[in-house]
Amino acid sequence: MTADADTDTDTVDPTNTAGTASWAPGDQILWRYRGNATDRVHICRPVTVVQDTADLLAVWVAPGTACVRPLLADGTPVHQEPLATRYTKPRTTGVSPWAGTGVLKLARPGEPWSVWLFWDRDWRFKNWYVNLEEPLARWTGGVDSEDHFLDIAVYPDRSWQWKDEDEFAQAQQAGLMSAGQAERVRAAGRAAVERIESWEAPFAAGWEAWRPDPAWPVPALPDDWDRSPARIRA
Repeated sequence: MTADADTDTDTVDPTNTAGTASWAPGDQILWRYRGNATDRVHICRPVTVVQDTADLLAVWVAPGTACVRPLLADGTPVHQEPLATRYTKPRTTGVSPWAGTGVLKLARPGEPWSVWLFWDRDWRFKNWYVNLEEPLARWTGGVDSEDHFLDIAVYPDRSWQWKDEDEFAQAQQAGLMSAGQAERVRAAGRAAVERIESWEAPFAAGWEAWRPDPAWPVPALPDDWDRSPARIRA
């Protein structure tokens, strides 16, 4: 199954288990994020499936992959805009290659975060990154989520630290996240910290030694990367 599946049969599955067939290693899909407080997709990364089971979806973002990312309407990269106006200025999207080394992304069904693994160019492992987000919703062309700003960096010595707390606070001030949602995100973060401190999977699962199949091509970004899958009917 590839990322340019027939749009007439696209379906969304919030449970991450039914309504779409499992993907095989080497399949190419889309890993997407909606903008906060909108249904519009503003981040899209073509990825290669490493593993897709009832317990785990693992995908690889290859170096050089053409990815969609948000930009300010004048073309300024979002991270270059001062925090006070970062979430209030008009935005658009642009396409650019994934810079640096690739990233392995791991997500368990129903969990409000995914775990990303980073390496140096010589494959020396750097760290895990817990990206707090909506549980992935599956559809025939890939998975969709919404980023929740707050993150956690986890290091090989098992230490960890909160990341982007300033962006998390500013997003609330800008009206992109209610107080109730913010508290649910904090609760998800605390649950992730419990997983880290007890050193459970995926941190103790040995993924640091994983390497991509050199025969895998870099996935292409389809023209309809922002298509809207049809909701599954009850």
